[in-house]
Amino acid sequence: MNKQSNTYTIIYIIVLVVLVGTALASTSLALKERQQENIDADKMSQILAAALVHPAKGEVVADYNRYVTRSFTVNAEGEEIEGTKAFDIDVAAQSKLAADQRLLPVYECTLSDGAVKYILPVYGAGLWGPIWGYVAFDDNGTTIYGAYFAHQGETPGLGAEIEKPQFSDQFQGKQVFKEGRFRPVAVVKNGSKPMDGEDYVDGISGGTITSKGVSAMLDNCLTPYRKFLQSLSE
Repeated sequence: MNKQSNTYTIIYIIVLVVLVGTALASTSLALKERQQENIDADKMSQILAAALVHPAKGEVVADYNRYVTRSFTVNAEGEEIEGTKAFDIDVAAQSKLAADQRLLPVYECTLSDGAVKYILPVYGAGLWGPIWGYVAFDDNGTTIYGAYFAHQGETPGLGAEIEKPQFSDQFQGKQVFKEGRFRPVAVVKNGSKPMDGEDYVDGISGGTITSKGVSAMLDNCLTPYRKFLQSLSE
């Protein structure tokens, strides 16, 4: 075949594309299990961070298995749902459903001193993309022990500050039941206070939309857990 002909060029390109595509597909399949392991380990690390546990490099899975003594799913009535795996639930998808239709994951964490914490996932929208996190509660179901937040594309130095301890540490000790009412912690502009008396934290300076996103996320994702959290103190 004439190597200078258009036919040869087209055949060469097709063969090259097939070979490269096959190689990439094979590599992707070979690495798929490892990629999923990395994704799972990152999620485990985030869950533990809400309980103020920070594993050393390479110890994430071991520490998760050590501290997270039980995980389960509840509904909006606070009742456990059999046949579900909490870790595999798509919180992003669940957050868009009506509260009474959601599968609500719970991670029960037992710390080194024997204290039990309940870690709940949250998911919402920031300025430029999704935001998410985990909130850990004391076993009384009302006091926040710790929190962790992350984002996909918030502005560095502004909305992206939600992932910093300076923001998340404010949630420690806040109460979600006030005078018998369930009120998720509000995120407000510095110097402001909520009108109905719920606990609050200061928002990110210059990150108003992201701060409002966190506040809305907590309201949307924690409210369906109200009966479950209430049951912990009964």
